[in-house]
Amino acid sequence: MTVADLSVNPAAAPAPEITAAVAGEALIDLIRRPDGSYLPCLGGALYNLSRALSRQGVGTQYLNPLSRDRLGRELHAQLVADGVQLAQPEAVQQVTSLAVVNLDANGHPDYAFYREGVADRAISAMGLGQACAALPQLQLVCTGALALDARDTRIYLPWLQAQRAAGRCVVVDANLRPSVMPDLPDYRVAVHAALALAHVIKVSDEDLDHLGVPGEDALGRARHLLASHPQAVLLALTLGPDGAWLLHRNGTACFAKETRSLTVVDTVGAGDCFLAGLQAHLLRQAQLAGTASMAMFLNELSIQDAEQALQHAVASASLCVQAQGCVPPTWQQAVDWAAAAPAPVGIL
Repeated sequence: MTVADLSVNPAAAPAPEITAAVAGEALIDLIRRPDGSYLPCLGGALYNLSRALSRQGVGTQYLNPLSRDRLGRELHAQLVADGVQLAQPEAVQQVTSLAVVNLDANGHPDYAFYREGVADRAISAMGLGQACAALPQLQLVCTGALALDARDTRIYLPWLQAQRAAGRCVVVDANLRPSVMPDLPDYRVAVHAALALAHVIKVSDEDLDHLGVPGEDALGRARHLLASHPQAVLLALTLGPDGAWLLHRNGTACFAKETRSLTVVDTVGAGDCFLAGLQAHLLRQAQLAGTASMAMFLNELSIQDAEQALQHAVASASLCVQAQGCVPPTWQQAVDWAAAAPAPVGIL
């Protein structure tokens, strides 16, 4: 979604109760065009996730502040257009984060970030906790990506610990950006510290490489990572065009892959849309089951429910990559895409 090109959720409905809270970066992606110019797009992994969850019908609150500058106002306007509630609707003086994005021949992004003294980092663990405490129906808290910077652990780790203790389902998307971290060993320690608090972990095959997780292949490394974080119940492993795995603590696993030929514009936001689709489906399943909490539901997750959630997640990512920047699909769009040609599911 380009700056000043706002879209409104076509499936807009009365605002649902807030069941998901998301903390992390909101920024502008400057995507390099073939002619050398840069296209400004609204982005940031957790910003994208907030929009994607809301567009999938999940009542979502974005917890970090936004800047009063023009870019911050654009970020704010798109969140509101997509039905996301802001924990801090009053803008702050700090500037908006920037990411310079260069795309390779396959549309895969490489990032350079500008994040000193920026608005989305003007937050505290206490502020995050207070915002969540004011949400009586909150089931799910999500973070990851740049929020896992070792320099920000004093903010996010205490908050995650408190949310887990409060019985909320903690979701952490590793989404590593090692090229912009000044101390890679410290960064790895910070990422693992956050993953250790998660009920649900999302990683890509590249994340596993950057973390140095042992194993013969991506699936083996993912199993090792899940085993090394015993508080986690579910791990989602994305493999780009090669599909995705969903691994459960009980040893079951399922795999799904898009079979249609896609016209890939770029992959910006694809992982965020995947995670939103996964969580939206799991939340709906938990609500239909009448389970008291999302965390409890995950412990008893059936293989059939896991398959359906994974298919919906893959459909959500497939729709995203066919647009420039992150344009999250609605719930119905993802349902229709998956129904038209369901991604085959394999079970281990």
